[in-house]
Amino acid sequence: MAFYGCQLFSVLSRRLCRVRCTAAPSARALRLSAGRLHPAVGQGADALTGGHGTDALTGRLDRFGGVTVDLAHTGLPPDISEGDFGSLLREGVGRWRAEGRVAVWLRLPISLSRCAAAAATLGFTFHHARADQATLALWLGPGACRLPGYASHQVGVAEELTNVISDCWFQTLNAWKFPGGLSELGENIATAVREVQEETGVCSEFLSLLSVRQQHDQPGAFGASDLYLICRLRPLTYSIDFCTEECLRCDWLPIAELARTEETTPITSRVARLLLYGLERGWGAVDLPMETLPAVHSGRFYQLYHRGLPLA
Repeated sequence: MAFYGCQLFSVLSRRLCRVRCTAAPSARALRLSAGRLHPAVGQGADALTGGHGTDALTGRLDRFGGVTVDLAHTGLPPDISEGDFGSLLREGVGRWRAEGRVAVWLRLPISLSRCAAAAATLGFTFHHARADQATLALWLGPGACRLPGYASHQVGVAEELTNVISDCWFQTLNAWKFPGGLSELGENIATAVREVQEETGVCSEFLSLLSVRQQHDQPGAFGASDLYLICRLRPLTYSIDFCTEECLRCDWLPIAELARTEETTPITSRVARLLLYGLERGWGAVDLPMETLPAVHSGRFYQLYHRGLPLA
């Protein structure tokens, strides 16, 4: 997951908008998986592996040699007993092992959660869970398990409206901080625009990535590490209508004042100094602009952030 922070800045006035907050914003998570052997859990299927007869479990093969079995779509009776399910799963695991499959991913809807115990007796362990289902995994390949862990990071953004607004976690109660929050699944870094509008009422547009903070053992992150991406935004409106559930105050503040005030966090004052440097030396000295490029997967795209390259 990541936490986005951004700054809205008005170049003419060189003022930032600030917010004094009351409590932590609600948690919304994007999770990034590690890049080892990674059977595509819940993603595109390459082939269907069936059983011998209508009572056998079926699964989808992925390009890594794994099998995904989604119990919500296998036609199992909703009242199947734990024992009957255990027998079906035992037969399926034996068949997939004989076929040389390297792993089994078992998607378990909450309505069939009683089947988890039967899977555990065969060596399945929990990989991750969402609101209405859990995913269990079983390594069948040689040697130690090489399946990736789930969601090692949360991603959030903080925003600087070059005019900076802030949002606060409870640790920084009554301190000035940039607005921001956790991104939704599938959102880009530019989710900072949404967070600023929700918390302050200010409309803005994304300009660049300024800085990245990595922190482990982040409170409230459920064991995940934290990536905090600080973005620079341009305000499109200046009228403030802030969220009273998260903030005590929200004001436009001169960047120089934000850089020297003691009523803020170390990262906020450091980024304010970074903004001052960008104003003095040009944004090319601090910005990491975004460019959208085609991915190797047909029809897909990604966003790349880097300093500008010299003209050829």
